[in-house]
Amino acid sequence: MIKTRLTEMFGVETPLVMGGMTGVGYAPLVAAVANAGALGFITAHHSKSAEELWDEIKRCRELTDKPFGVNLTLLPSLNPIPYDEYRQAIIESGIKIVETAGRAPVDHLPAFKAAGVKVIHKCTSVRHSVSAVKHGVDVISIDGFECAGHPGEDDVGLVVLLPATVDAVSPIPVIASGGMADGRSLAAALMLGADGVNMGTRFMATQECAIHENVKRKIVENTERDTLLTNRTLRNTSRVARNAVSEEVVKIQQDPTKTIEDVRHLVAGVRGRTNVMGQGDTDGGIWTVGQAQGLIHDIPTVAEMVRAVTRQAEEMLNVRARSLVG
Repeated sequence: MIKTRLTEMFGVETPLVMGGMTGVGYAPLVAAVANAGALGFITAHHSKSAEELWDEIKRCRELTDKPFGVNLTLLPSLNPIPYDEYRQAIIESGIKIVETAGRAPVDHLPAFKAAGVKVIHKCTSVRHSVSAVKHGVDVISIDGFECAGHPGEDDVGLVVLLPATVDAVSPIPVIASGGMADGRSLAAALMLGADGVNMGTRFMATQECAIHENVKRKIVENTERDTLLTNRTLRNTSRVARNAVSEEVVKIQQDPTKTIEDVRHLVAGVRGRTNVMGQGDTDGGIWTVGQAQGLIHDIPTVAEMVRAVTRQAEEMLNVRARSLVG
């Protein structure tokens, strides 16, 4: 059994994390992650109100008695997002673990601290990690360039970014994100100083994940080369699946004078959620996925996947590491 500061801090059995994911982080999957001994996060902005978020937390508690958390992604939005109400619902519901992303959660930290809530903040650079720690977050989740979604604008891979972050924020625990998909990933991250790993794409390709089976099969079929970076010229880079829509977006954005208005109809989140995640048309819209898909070859249950990852990591740490120095 692998014990780290992460497992001790949050009372989980294995240092695997499923962070918040749009269109993915619903109660049944989060509960399956918790029941497998890992740490999962409900995505708050799936809920239109604090009451809906409260109901989702209650639904998850009906499926598991193990620890889980809630993700708050703090980004600008055309439509107001009830962050303050979300925060209050989280506190009043008794949730003790929150994952934040986007801007630093400075507006929310005092209330979370007062309620005994631990905050994991996801960053894409060393400098932002240092800043978040100064603000008072409890754990850093550092996203390497390989990750799905927003990898930042520095293009630094995790093998450099992770130990650099560990050095910069010590003794704050660090979670490795981006490119993590199996036990080798976990063992390598632990050796680079992490106390756990965040897996997004790997948890998408599980039986309990409520996305269309075509998407799961596409993740298995794809290689590490089947992603594209969109919105680079807008300095809002996103790593998404390579498909007809993302290729069109990239082609349009080769012209640096193009703005978001020139691709808005293509990158609209509702298009991806409806056509891709819901109906299974993997060319029907933009959908996020990481380079880790090149390491994913099956669609197991969450429990099977967590056991396999943990077992492989233990073997790497116990057998291979010893053989190399023996």
